[in-house]
Amino acid sequence: MTSGSDPIMEDFTLDMYFRQFWADPRLRFDRQPDLEKLVVGAEYINLIWTPDTFFVNEKTAYFHKATAENQFLRILHTGEILRSIRLTITASCPMDLQYFPMDSQLCYIEIESFGYTMSDIRYTWNDGLNSVQVSNDVSLPQFKVLGHRQKTIEASLSTGNYSRLACEIQFVRSMGYYLIQIYIPSGLIVVISWVSFWLNRGATPARVMLGVTTVLTMTTLISSTNSALPKISYVKSIDVYLAACFFMVFASLIEYASVGYTAKRVQMRKNRFLAIQKMAKIKTEGEHIGSNNVQQNPNATPHHPKQMETHLNTHFAPTQSVIQTTANHTSSLRANSRLHTSIAANHNGRHPSGMGENSGGGGGGHGHGRQAAMMAGNVGPPPEAMLNIAGSAPPFLECKKNLNKMGGVSPSDIDKYSRVLFPVSFTCFNLMYWIIYLHISEELVPDLVLLGSS
Repeated sequence: MTSGSDPIMEDFTLDMYFRQFWADPRLRFDRQPDLEKLVVGAEYINLIWTPDTFFVNEKTAYFHKATAENQFLRILHTGEILRSIRLTITASCPMDLQYFPMDSQLCYIEIESFGYTMSDIRYTWNDGLNSVQVSNDVSLPQFKVLGHRQKTIEASLSTGNYSRLACEIQFVRSMGYYLIQIYIPSGLIVVISWVSFWLNRGATPARVMLGVTTVLTMTTLISSTNSALPKISYVKSIDVYLAACFFMVFASLIEYASVGYTAKRVQMRKNRFLAIQKMAKIKTEGEHIGSNNVQQNPNATPHHPKQMETHLNTHFAPTQSVIQTTANHTSSLRANSRLHTSIAANHNGRHPSGMGENSGGGGGGHGHGRQAAMMAGNVGPPPEAMLNIAGSAPPFLECKKNLNKMGGVSPSDIDKYSRVLFPVSFTCFNLMYWIIYLHISEELVPDLVLLGSS
């Protein structure tokens, strides 16, 4: 007996020799030395009574007629009759594909009388556990036959109780095809998606093309796999693996999007900081020029660049910490300016006639005159000199330490973490997936007669 199974149609096909034994006392004859049994062809079957046996879960069946009808009738002198027929039957087999492709299916074929109840006919297995014999040479492309078991059932129907025989055959799916065609390619596609982590983050076309290609390839692989299976509503084990692979390649694409977004935000922060720094420097220089003008003309109203301040507050929107730091620095510059003004005033008070004498004298006197004039406010010191007098750079320059990161993470850090996180997580998933599904998919039907055992 050979068999095959189709997961899409949820059926299996048997090519078998179907033999029935029954006794009919009307066909007894006297035993002769050379005549103990009669062997006749199919043409005599319609001349005697035969059981109306049919297969309950049959879809299609046909007799073999090459080169003649493959059946015979053997009648013993005791009235015992043997009818042997070669049949090919396609029977329905509801399959549980929850663990596909690591599943095992238990398909059955049921034999019953169509019209005779149990009061007329009772079916039994003629040779006990050896009544069903499976050829050891049976070979299937996607399955291997693990064994079979036999049952005797009393079926209660609306027309009465019927005797029924059932033969269950356990098939175990071979995973070689799915490993080569699905599991290994999908794993390699995931590994290929990791190549983008080692590419320069400025190579946008290469990284985007690699991510989109792997996502589309996984989508095609998932569609082709499900097209060869029945449309079921529950999740199969292969769906879990393909979904995880799809998630990994999609996460690789999202990883580059996060790298680009982080780099963009960091660059925006840098540009905003440089603009704030520039505007703060212009504002400081303007206030310093205004303080020098006050020293030259104490009665004049100091002029402040209001438009410049408004532009700073409107367009750049500096943070409160930067504004406070700029204000502190401006106060420090004003204090230094007042200190120089006081020093110049004291110097002129001590030597009231020095400027007049030195202005017409030698080079030494002329140098002191220029210094006094500069200290009095005629020629103000440059801003660099004021920064040196203050003793250190403005405090807001220290913000440059954190401008290359956002939330403590830089764009290059995301790639570095992904190079480790993605392979480790995918490896852990594979270990868990194969250990769990290979363990729970091992189901051995009790009372199973293994193939090859007597």
